Amino acid sequence: MDQDSRPERKSKRSELERRFEAFLWSSRLMVLLAVVPALLGALVLFIIASLDIFSVLADTWRHYLQGGPDIHKSVVTDIIVAVDIYLIALVLMIFGLGVYKLFVSRIEPAEGRDPQHPFNVSSLDQLKDKIARVVILAVIIEFFRAVVGISFETPLDAIYLALSVLALALALYLMALAHKQE
Repeated sequence: MDQDSRPERKSKRSELERRFEAFLWSSRLMVLLAVVPALLGALVLFIIASLDIFSVLADTWRHYLQGGPDIHKSVVTDIIVAVDIYLIALVLMIFGLGVYKLFVSRIEPAEGRDPQHPFNVSSLDQLKDKIARVVILAVIIEFFRAVVGISFETPLDAIYLALSVLALALALYLMALAHKQE
């Protein structure tokens, strides 16, 4: 009698374990709570940046063809802001697609693409690295937006600006060097 109950107990335990493991595996779908809003956020940012560019085009049209207000002080800054918004949208896309691919399922159209493509990630470290690169570019764009309107009060201010540009150039060089080694 004891022998008959052992396989039954083992069978019940393995069935419970199997169901629990199925539940654990299905819980990976919780990442969709991050993926879907990230992709929707990217869509919103792409729309905002595109509307900003269209606004610059309309202002330029009015200025040159209809004698509208002067755009020279704002056009570069407005375009830099739009590029910055595009880069943040790309961060959200890379994050959303990367998390989906790592935790939910492969993305079949991406499988045949170049492994270095930003949307192709095979680990969390690789996802983090690709996001970090785009974030660094966004920070550099933000830096240039701030520099556009700068006025130098002392010669030391010009030196600080030159050192800042040198540091950014060094950062870009190191990023390119790291990218070559991959």
